[in-house]
Amino acid sequence: MSTDARGRIRSFVVRPGRITEGQRKALETGLPRYGLARADGMLDAKAAFGREAPLVMEIGFGMGQSLVAMAGAAPNTNYLGVEVHRPGVGRLLHAMMENEVDNIRVYCDDAVLVLEECIAPGSLDGVQIFFPDPWHKKRHHKRRLIQPTFVRLLCERLKPGGFLHLATDWENYAEHMLEVLSAEAALDNCAGPGHYSPRPEHRPLTKFEQRGQRLGHGVWDLLFKRSL
Repeated sequence: MSTDARGRIRSFVVRPGRITEGQRKALETGLPRYGLARADGMLDAKAAFGREAPLVMEIGFGMGQSLVAMAGAAPNTNYLGVEVHRPGVGRLLHAMMENEVDNIRVYCDDAVLVLEECIAPGSLDGVQIFFPDPWHKKRHHKRRLIQPTFVRLLCERLKPGGFLHLATDWENYAEHMLEVLSAEAALDNCAGPGHYSPRPEHRPLTKFEQRGQRLGHGVWDLLFKRSL
């Protein structure tokens, strides 16, 4: 079982992964402009984005297609993307520059450490986590990202009234998410106790999700708000 220097069980495995030439160039060009470093400490969002605006964090954006689409459709919102895999960060930066989307800033780091060391309490208007690794084998369930301690950390970083939006295509993980979020006293289920939410229009369908729908696979969205 992989743990970090603090003895915490990691919810991810850092794999080397192949970086394409386009991704490498995007990292070289984009990180100096859009990248953020955990070593720089607490985030000054106004300085990072050059403006004050609602701040939404996406954790584990993968290759970044949906994050770029959401940011492009909501230019008056500032987005923080956090992803541990460099090929995905390179793909996101490439898409940002190609589509002239400049309201995203990126951490290539562990989201838990970023939240603990860089994000001030009560500073986020929203957090979104789409299709995190389900760790579907029962013996690996302890590695799932959505656990009570992590959800408590998210609640501490959310503003009162801020949202937490999760989505998964694994029914067992959806049930686990619903149980964990429902047990957090600081959160209210926007769909009502015990219910999942319909997919909001602002969350784009991924290619993987579209394929799953054609095959009859389910997707579960959970939308909660921090209590006022």
